[in-house]
Amino acid sequence: MARPSSLENLGPESDRMLAEVGIETADDIRRLGAPFVYRILKHRFGAEVNRIYLWALAGALEDRHWNRFSADEKAALNEDASGCLDVGPGSKGPLA
Repeated sequence: MARPSSLENLGPESDRMLAEVGIETADDIRRLGAPFVYRILKHRFGAEVNRIYLWALAGALEDRHWNRFSADEKAALNEDASGCLDVGPGSKGPLA
């Protein structure tokens, strides 16, 4: 099983953060999708995770550097990742 850092855009720090939320393989990211993984990370790590991380996750799934996404593609990803991740007590509410 390949670690997340085997994918484009992701490194050892991504492996650590993703493992903290139970995502340990590249296949886990593929199964869940970049927008949902981003929402989980944003919920857990707050300001430490920004939109570039979303684009990096999406690029990782396409073997594409995050800065090669067009403005329209980034906007669509932002829309897909917006909203609340309500996981019960202690949920931080809307994601920025």
